[in-house]
Amino acid sequence: MFARFRIGTRWRVPGSRTIVSVPHLTIALFLSARMEAQSPAELTLSRVYELVDARSPRILAAQALARAATARAAGVTRPPDPQLQLGFMNRRLPGLGPDPVLGMTQLQLMQMVPAPGKLSAAGAAATARTAAANARTRDVAWSSRVAAAMAFYDRYESAARVAVARDTRRLLEDAADIAGAMYRVGEGRQADVLRARVELARMDEDIVRMEAMQFGALARLAAAADTADSVVAGTPLLPRFLDTLPSLDTLVRMAYGSRAMLVAGAEDIRAAQASSTLARRELWPDLQVGVQYGQRRMDGEMDRMGSLMLGASLPVFARSRQLRMRDETAAMQQMAEAELTAMRADTRARLFEVLADLASARRLRALYRTTVLPQAEATTASSLASYRTGTVDFMTVIENRMSVNRYRQELAALDAAEGRAWAELEMLVGRVLVTTTGATR
Repeated sequence: MFARFRIGTRWRVPGSRTIVSVPHLTIALFLSARMEAQSPAELTLSRVYELVDARSPRILAAQALARAATARAAGVTRPPDPQLQLGFMNRRLPGLGPDPVLGMTQLQLMQMVPAPGKLSAAGAAATARTAAANARTRDVAWSSRVAAAMAFYDRYESAARVAVARDTRRLLEDAADIAGAMYRVGEGRQADVLRARVELARMDEDIVRMEAMQFGALARLAAAADTADSVVAGTPLLPRFLDTLPSLDTLVRMAYGSRAMLVAGAEDIRAAQASSTLARRELWPDLQVGVQYGQRRMDGEMDRMGSLMLGASLPVFARSRQLRMRDETAAMQQMAEAELTAMRADTRARLFEVLADLASARRLRALYRTTVLPQAEATTASSLASYRTGTVDFMTVIENRMSVNRYRQELAALDAAEGRAWAELEMLVGRVLVTTTGATR
């Protein structure tokens, strides 16, 4: 637990030269306490995906909707329920006794038999809708995984930025100590010492803001997995990305064959085609079959009678009903086909964009690691040595050190950007592309 001391309208953190404002220090104390209370274990993307698959409310809702579609499809291929009627015919009022001549008790059973092909067409449409619902469940799962992956990489980036900032602050403290020592022996300037203190205070402000961003990313990750933040509070580990990028044509073929959204669109077309077939057959009359049993007492004996009834529906309003159903289903089929075409075009375009972003992030990361960052580190070391000999001023040392800080943070951002791109590519193609168990880079 931190103690704090009042200095005018500001606060000083014991053991540090830094003075920060009250709101910033309050945030720093809160976040530090929360972060220290979290589990120090490592966190892999595969663990995040396991939590999302098991706990995401959106996935659970989509799965329930798919189960409802499956249950609904089971009865579509069955004819309507038969109707059973019991009649007490020709009863006297008010006593309800049977008329001696006409009184009769009847039992009637009626069954409607749809025209040939109607039930099979309705079953085909229901099966296709069920398949579309199941495909959309997979699409929701991929979308939830991507949302969790974005929060995971935000957490990784913010944690890396905080770590870099803290390392940079320690190096700035060393430079400030050198400037103070040189000033005390008369070889440095007081302005250098003051400048070092200002840069340290500014770095403390940056660390406070980045810690707030880190905690926000943790909260978003916990929300994506619908779990407590302590469950996903481990150190994020980058997965092992592929060494080579797949071609655009390969990704497009994979997406057209397995992306859940496109599979659902194709099933919607099949459902629309089956509904169109059903609508064309709605003009055919449905048959009604019935049997009837009746009995009455006549001259002291029981007379028993049976009847067979046949009927058919008459489409007398075909112009405004059955024919309009054909127009409706034809329009729905056209809409489903247009939507699938649009989704395929959007998928191809997005694949191109994400692949370009992924290639760019890889090239920049390689450039930073092999050229930019080593040269910046060497320049910083050289400027510090030159400052000790009086060759360069202290501002040059500070600027070089802050450049290294910026490059290291941008390198972490590029690692996170590549992870985000791979996660979106997996959603777009509907397949796992990256080993998510975690690996050092």
